[in-house]
Amino acid sequence: MNINKTIVVLCGIFIGGLGGFLYWKFYGCVDGTCPLKSNRLIMTGYGALIGYLLAGLIPIRRKEIEK
Repeated sequence: MNINKTIVVLCGIFIGGLGGFLYWKFYGCVDGTCPLKSNRLIMTGYGALIGYLLAGLIPIRRKEIEK
């Protein structure tokens, strides 16, 4: 994996984790009856996982090295 792909994947993980946290903050269960949505760490982890998976779908083109 080259450096460009690594940066894209790390950005995807960060943005997904942030999205999961914001989902918990504004839409999560307050009363604790839903075990996944009521825990901020679980929602942040799921968001980071989704971000990782979506970032893996982004095609990265390498420049051709001319000799």
